[in-house]
Amino acid sequence: MMIQSMVFSFSAVLSLALPALYFFKEPKGQGGTFWSLIAVAIAGTISWTLAQLSGEWRTSLSLAIWVTISASIISFTITCGINRLAWRLTPLLMPYLAAMGLWAMLWQAFPGHVIEGEGALNNWIMFHIAISVFTYALATIAAVAALSAFLVERALKRKRPTKLTRMLPSVIDSESLLVRLLIACEVILGLDILSGMGVSMMETGHLLIADHKSLFSIGAFVAIAGLLWAQYQSGVRGRKAARIVLVAYLLLSLGFLGVKFVTDVMMA
Repeated sequence: MMIQSMVFSFSAVLSLALPALYFFKEPKGQGGTFWSLIAVAIAGTISWTLAQLSGEWRTSLSLAIWVTISASIISFTITCGINRLAWRLTPLLMPYLAAMGLWAMLWQAFPGHVIEGEGALNNWIMFHIAISVFTYALATIAAVAALSAFLVERALKRKRPTKLTRMLPSVIDSESLLVRLLIACEVILGLDILSGMGVSMMETGHLLIADHKSLFSIGAFVAIAGLLWAQYQSGVRGRKAARIVLVAYLLLSLGFLGVKFVTDVMMA
C-alpha cells in the first residue's frame, strides 16, 4: 500500500514537472501544448489529492501540501486564461510546485487526524479551510511573479540575460500581474481572517486567539496592504516590492504549513 501511494504521488509530481521541462526547452507560447500539459498537471494533482481525502478532511501535513498544490495549479490556469502573459511564469511556478510535491511525499507517514465538527461549526470550518487554501494559492503565484520581476530586473542591470529570464515576462508585465494578484490575495486573505474569527468565536467564544497562524496571517495582511498603499502613493516597485511580497509569502507559509509541520509532525 505504501509503495502504491509513493508511485501515485510521484506520478503527480511528474505531471507538475512536465510543463516546465517542455517550455524551458521549447517555449512556443500559450498554445494547445501548453493547455494540454496544464490539463495533465491538474488531473494528476487533483486525482491524488482526492484519493488522499477519501471523503474526510484530516490535519495531515502531506494532504495540506497537496491541497495547496491543487489550488495553486487551478488558480494559475484561471490566471493564464485572464492574463495573456501569465503562462511565462511556468518555468518558475511548476518546478516549485513539483518541489512541494516531493516535500509532501516525505510526510506521508504522518496521516494526522480527522477534523471533527457538527452542523454549522463543521460547515464554517470547511469554508475557512477553503478560503485559507486559495489565499495561499494566490499568494504563491504572486510570490512567483515577484521573483520573476526580481530576476529579470537583475539580469537587465547586469546586462547578462539568461535563457530563463528571456522566457519570463518583462519587469513591467510581471509587476502589473503582481499588483492584480496582490489585490485579489488581500481581499481573500481578509475573508480568511474574518472566517477564522468566526471559527474561533464558535469554538471558544473569543473573537480572536493570538496563536501563531493568526499572527502570521495578520502580519501578511498588513505587509501586503502596506505594499499596495506604497505602490499607489509612490510607485514602489522592483526589488523592494519583490522583497516585501516574498516576506508576506514567508509569513503565510509559516502560518499555514509551518504550524502544521510543528503540530502534525514534530509533536506527533
